[in-house]
Formats: sequence, structure tokens, C-alpha cells
Amino acid sequence: MMFRALIALFCVVRFTPAQLLACKPVEGDRILGEHLAAALPEFRALPPETLLGSMPPPGSKRTFRASELASLARRYSIRLDSTADVCFEWPMESLDRGHILQAMRESLPDSGARIDITETSLSLVPRGRLEFPLATLGKPALDTQKDPALWRGDVVYGGDRRYAVWAKVRVTVPCERMIAQEALKAGQPINPQAVVVERGECFPSLDRSGKTAPASLLGMVPARAIAAGSQIRPEFLTRPNDVNRGDAVRVEVQSGAARLALVAQAESGGRSGDFITVRNPSSNKTFRARIKDKGQVVVQTEFAAISQ
Repeated sequence: MMFRALIALFCVVRFTPAQLLACKPVEGDRILGEHLAAALPEFRALPPETLLGSMPPPGSKRTFRASELASLARRYSIRLDSTADVCFEWPMESLDRGHILQAMRESLPDSGARIDITETSLSLVPRGRLEFPLATLGKPALDTQKDPALWRGDVVYGGDRRYAVWAKVRVTVPCERMIAQEALKAGQPINPQAVVVERGECFPSLDRSGKTAPASLLGMVPARAIAAGSQIRPEFLTRPNDVNRGDAVRVEVQSGAARLALVAQAESGGRSGDFITVRNPSSNKTFRARIKDKGQVVVQTEFAAISQ
């Protein structure tokens, strides 16, 4: 029994140093002679710029075994009596919420932004500069903004390398909001008198136009129905069609230098540049045409295909 205990104690003493081997930090793509010399003074005779290997990704280690070090010492005529393994790794650290908050504020245009970080990446990250671009900020699941949004960022390290990180946040900025006083139907022009402006807090947007006056809605239509009392967001709006289904359209048929004009009926709608289906009321046949302007379409084909 005593013999087994001595064997176990020997194993602990023998292997514990290797298990607790502290890796040397290297912030760069390559492991050089100067890095090894900093870990083992015997290798100071090694030219500092000597390339010994490439650095692995953050979170991994590059270990030089004692046999590798002995071979390297012989190659450069360095006396090395005995040595243990040496390893190198990127310096890693935990994400600091204060640094995250600072990086997020740098991306928000309004100094009055309110940011509540509810959760962050848990893994260690390489030392570097944090970036949280506004373009990578997701949207809350609900318009009430009670649910946190996912904001993806990066740690920029080792020059221009990037290490992905994330955080879940509730964030708002002071804003003016356009509110619908009555229900707005999809595709129907908005009456500016049916819209009021109120100050409040909004979720940040990439839109920098600052258009929050009812007059800015002239010429726009809702892409979907908007309930009374709801905020009118820029992404809810679109330009109206230049041609709608059922409209009478002026058709200009082009065939080389010749031109032919007729009036037909649109079977589908769209905007300038779109192709739609048009019906010739005389022959009841349909054909494809490109919208040129409001109420006007163009066809480049043979006359016979249109006029018959």
C-alpha cells in the first residue's frame, strides 16, 4: 500500500510541471528567435529574426518539445544542458463590459443613447480593439423594444485579424417619431394630416435622412397596412407604382426606326424599368412591356405581335 502511494506521489511530482506549463505570449503571425530567447536565455545566441514557426489561431498553443529545442541548439552550436517544453500562444482575456459599452457608443450618433447590455460572449478573446458597427446591430423581435437585440462585433488584433464576438442589448436613442392617427392601407397614398409627430425614444437606425415631418411622406405609400397609433417607420414605406393593374397605359412599339402607339390595359403593376404584362383590348392578346414612365410602357418587337 505504501509502495503504491509513493508511485502516485512520484507521478504527481514528475508530471505536474508539464501540466502547469505557462505559455509565453506572442502577438504576431510568426514565432521568431527573439521569442524563444525571451523564454530560454540560452537561445540569445540565436539570430532574433530566425523564423521558428507560425502562430496558431487564438485559443490554441504552439509547443516546442524538448527534443525540438535540443535539435535547434545543435544546429546553431548552442550549449543546452537540459530543458523542458516551451509553448507560445496569443494573449487572451475576458470581454470587459466597459470596453464593449465604449465601442458601442462610438458607433451611435447620439450621445444620449441608452444601452443596457444583458449578455455577452463568454469565451476568452485575444487582446485588441473592440468594434461594434451599427450595421451589425440586429432588431428587437417586437416593436416594443422590450426584448434585447443581438449586436455582433469583432476584436481587431494582430494587425487586421478579426475575432468574432457578440452581445445582447437593449438600446434606444432620442428621436422624433411619426405616428399614424388612423389606419393606413397598403399601397394607398398617405394623407399628411393623418400623421402626428411626437418625441420619444427609438431603436437606432441606419437612416440618417432625419425625415420625420409628415410632409416627407408625400409621394410615398405603405408597403403594408399600418394600424392607427403605430409608428410609421421608413422601412414600412415605398414609392408608389408608376403603373397599377387595370390602368390604361400608352404603349410605344419600337421596331428599328419605326414607331407605333396604342392604348392597352395593364395586367400587372410596377415601377419605371420593370416589365409588366399588358393586354391589347382590340385582340385581347397579352404581351410583355417595360415601364417607361407613369402610364407609359415600351415594347421593342415586330408590329404584328402587338397589333393582331
